[in-house]
Amino acid sequence: MPSSAGPSIDKITEGGRVTQVGEGQDADETTPPVMTFGAPTAGEILAERYELVEHINNDSAGRLVWRGVDVVLRRPVAVVMRYPGGNSATEMLQAAVAASRVIHPNLVGVYDAIDEAERAYVVREWVDGQSLRELVSSGPLDAARATAVGNAVASALASVHATGMVHGNVHPGTVMISDDGRVVLADARTDGADSQESDVRAVGGVLYFALTGYWPHAEAPLRGATAGHGRAAIPDAVRDANGAAAAPRQVRAGVPAYLDDLTMDLLDGEIAPPSSDVLAAELARLDVPDDDYLDNSGPLRFAAETGDEPSPLAAAGGRKVALGIAGLLVVALVGLIIGITTLGDDDPPAQPVAAPSSSAPESEEPAAPPIRNLKISAARIIDPDSRDRAEVRDAEKVFDGNRDEGWSTQTYRGSSNFGNYKRGMGVWIDLGGPHTVKSVQVNLSDTGASAELLTGTVDAPSTNSGDNQILTAYKKNAIGQPFEAHDGTTMTFNGFDADQKYQYLLFWITDLPANGNGFKVGVNEITVQGS
Repeated sequence: MPSSAGPSIDKITEGGRVTQVGEGQDADETTPPVMTFGAPTAGEILAERYELVEHINNDSAGRLVWRGVDVVLRRPVAVVMRYPGGNSATEMLQAAVAASRVIHPNLVGVYDAIDEAERAYVVREWVDGQSLRELVSSGPLDAARATAVGNAVASALASVHATGMVHGNVHPGTVMISDDGRVVLADARTDGADSQESDVRAVGGVLYFALTGYWPHAEAPLRGATAGHGRAAIPDAVRDANGAAAAPRQVRAGVPAYLDDLTMDLLDGEIAPPSSDVLAAELARLDVPDDDYLDNSGPLRFAAETGDEPSPLAAAGGRKVALGIAGLLVVALVGLIIGITTLGDDDPPAQPVAAPSSSAPESEEPAAPPIRNLKISAARIIDPDSRDRAEVRDAEKVFDGNRDEGWSTQTYRGSSNFGNYKRGMGVWIDLGGPHTVKSVQVNLSDTGASAELLTGTVDAPSTNSGDNQILTAYKKNAIGQPFEAHDGTTMTFNGFDADQKYQYLLFWITDLPANGNGFKVGVNEITVQGS
């Protein structure tokens, strides 16, 4: 998983301690974990591959967290170990296997899951940084950074939900911020206690915590929201006589009204939440420079009934917010000016200033249209180094809605880079016209492929020279970071320019996974989201 991809919050970390807990709170270091045989030791090598280097901590579920090294790939890893293994570790291992199938810049990469009966362990990406819970312990985040965190978490959930799965463990302990500002979500659960809706409501809890430093979910779920796991050490929210949590603006001055309303809507069990992809699109729309958050009359999250294109959340449903804030501010300002001028003994009374008509056009820019699945009008296989063009058939299967089959390469012998015969192969898609693109998700037949997403404006003939012309032109315009030998069957690309329109995209494969006696991969389905 690329270390630099995905939404980040610049300068949000300040060289704090390293954490890899993910379950929320550190267990008492003096409390020994339950073991059926000797504890692991530094220098021990697990599965003939993962060397244990340093015991970091124990999480609130009693699991041991170690820093390790993959001695084959020479990369740092986190090893989360549980005693005993077997049936008692089933949920942890199932969650790890499910998480390994989804690749996203804002999800912690899962590399391996092993059950040795006496103990079980999950090997995942090592993140240098700290959890959101630890970060906020030194003070709440400003609105821009809280929005960036919420956007990253919602984007990660959108990629999980697109596969039909549920994360089930979203809270300040599983949201991690690396030292370079990358926000990642860790430690999914598969115990069946949660749903995609509760995942989305949990983003409201994360936003509330980031803005206030308090957790809005009491022992009993707050207005329909899910309480979750392992959060006892997080301060509880300020509550009224009925047990309802105070809104962020009531807890802390300076929280923008639109972000306050969005957060409380997500926590309100009587308001149907949007889907995770719609929520991610809305938070991305609100993810603007810090200065824009100083004005509470800034971009509103729900559009008024003006006939303009609604925001993604307005299209998904939710209560409307009146666009009267700017008018009230003008009236208040006029009154203030009149009041100040009448205080002067030497100056004549100020003449009344007419307030602007309520029918004047709104100053806010029209809200972005809702995010949806874009229609792919055509696709073809790009194979510039072939001789017989035998592999360019079946491109239409990559957008037929069937994830069980698609286009596939032939089997190559000798090496993963197409047997040293080709620079690669790819799938070129045409969206039928220019579109704003939010993300592209590619479902593959096997794990272990390397690929990147490219874009351009060239539409050349389906020949060797035409394919070479497309590849040469598109190589100059990569979208996000490439995925190298990834451990899942889904790749999600999010690095699109919001101010640019896209029509042609190229999913370019550079390395194939092992398959039987050679190397081969299939592209089962490509999904493009945008407007």
